[in-house]
Amino acid sequence: MFDNIGWSEILILIVAGLFILGPERLPEAAAWLGRTVRKVRDFATGARQQLREEVGTDFEEFRKPVEELRNLRNLDPKQAVTKHLFDGDPDPLGLDNINGTGSATNGASRNGGHSPVSPQTEPLKPGEKPPVDPDAT
Repeated sequence: MFDNIGWSEILILIVAGLFILGPERLPEAAAWLGRTVRKVRDFATGARQQLREEVGTDFEEFRKPVEELRNLRNLDPKQAVTKHLFDGDPDPLGLDNINGTGSATNGASRNGGHSPVSPQTEPLKPGEKPPVDPDAT
């Protein structure tokens, strides 16, 4: 409930309470607030235990969908759409394999479906011209 309240916010609340209530009423107000929070916490714990006793073993079955709904708070829409459309493929368009390195994971062949080309295994000699693909120009 108060997970995202830091020490600076607590200090500001204490200073504001000191100005609003004054130094003589602040300890009494803090004690009342502590008792009230303790009562609410005890009430919530008792209600949870009573619910578990009445529902029995089915309580876990009801709790799982609630936990899934809580996990939706941390949902990244872009990641969810990408995962749904591409089934988690890290390179759905085959852009990592543009230079002919790596393996094609999306069903495309390494050279884009053209006739097989033998990979160049040795570097070019000085003065030798690189091979030219006339279809690519």
